[in-house]
Amino acid sequence: MRVRTTSTAACAVLLAVTALAGCNRDAGSGSADGKVGIDLPRSDSDFWNSYQQYVEKGVKAGEVDALSLTNSQNDIGKLVANVQTFTDQGAKAVVMAPQDTGAIAESLQTLEEKKIPVVSVDTRPDKGNVYMVVRADNRAYGEKACQYLGEQLKGKGKVVEFQGDLSSINGRDRSEAFKSCMDTKFPGIKVFELATDWKGDVASAKLQSTLAAHPDINGIYMQAGGVFLQPTLALLEQKKLLKPPGTTGHITIISNDGIPEELDAIKAGKIDATVSQPADLYAKYALFYAKAALDGKTFKEGPTDHGSTIIKIPGGLEDQLPAPLVTQDNVDDPKLWANQLEKKS
Repeated sequence: MRVRTTSTAACAVLLAVTALAGCNRDAGSGSADGKVGIDLPRSDSDFWNSYQQYVEKGVKAGEVDALSLTNSQNDIGKLVANVQTFTDQGAKAVVMAPQDTGAIAESLQTLEEKKIPVVSVDTRPDKGNVYMVVRADNRAYGEKACQYLGEQLKGKGKVVEFQGDLSSINGRDRSEAFKSCMDTKFPGIKVFELATDWKGDVASAKLQSTLAAHPDINGIYMQAGGVFLQPTLALLEQKKLLKPPGTTGHITIISNDGIPEELDAIKAGKIDATVSQPADLYAKYALFYAKAALDGKTFKEGPTDHGSTIIKIPGGLEDQLPAPLVTQDNVDDPKLWANQLEKKS
C-alpha cells in the first residue's frame, strides 16, 4: 500500500521492521513520491522469473512508483546502460541484482554522486556503497548442502558440485563454504568442482564427462536449481542413473533455490533436498527498502521481525533473510514460498 506518513508514523513503520532500526527524523531530503528504477537480472531461471512476478505484483499494488522494468539478461554492460537510462528518466532510487558483483563499482559510484540510493538484491557488490543488500546468507547455503550430503553419504563417496559464476559473490560464498565444510568435516568425500557460469548446458556437459570418468559418483550439489535442475535430471534419466532414495545406486542430490519444480522433484524422489531461497521476500523487501530510502529512513544492525538479521557490510547494510532446508519431511510446508505460489496459480 502506498501511503504518506508524518515523521511519527514513519518511525512506527520502521520500528515494525526491526527492533534496532532507527528513524532519521533529520533526513528530510527523502521523497516518498520518487520514481524507482528496477532492473531484473535475467530471464533464463525459474527462480528469477518467479522473483519478477513478485516484483510486478508489488509494483502493481503501488508499493513503489516504478519506471518501466528492465532486464539486463546477465550482461553487466546492459545493467550499466539500464542504470544510466534510469538516471536519465529521473529515478530517485534503483533496485538491481548485479550478477557480476565485481564490475558494478563504477555505476554505484555514479549513483552515489547523484545521491540515488541503491538496493542490491541477492548479490552484494564487491565495491561501492549501497543503501541495503537484500539476500540470504549464501555461505549458509554451501554449509547446509555440505552437511546434508556428508550425513547422507556417511562421510564417504564422490560428489559433483555445480559451481555458480565465481565472479559473483554468491557463487564464491557457496563454493568456499561448501569446500571449507567438506575439507573440515567430511575429508573422506572427494569433491569434483565444476565451474558452470550459472549455465545449465555447461553443467550437464561437465557432469556427463565426470560420470564417464567416475561412474561411482554418489552425490550432486547444484548451486542453482533454477538453471541446473532440468538438464541434470534429463541426463541422469537418459543414463538410467535416476534411482529412488534408499535404493542401490541412488545419487543424493541437493539444490539451491526452492522453486516449485524442485519441491515436485523432492516429492517424486528425483532429488533429495534444496535450500529455499526466498524469491517472494527478495521482491517484498527490495521494494520495501527502496520506499524506505525515498522516505529518508535509516537502519541499524540487529534482528528484524521477519526472521532475518541486518548486518554491517563494507559499504552499507545487508538484510539476511532466512533460507530453510527442504526435504521430504517439510516439502509440503505452506510457509515455503513455492507452495504459496502454487496455491495462487
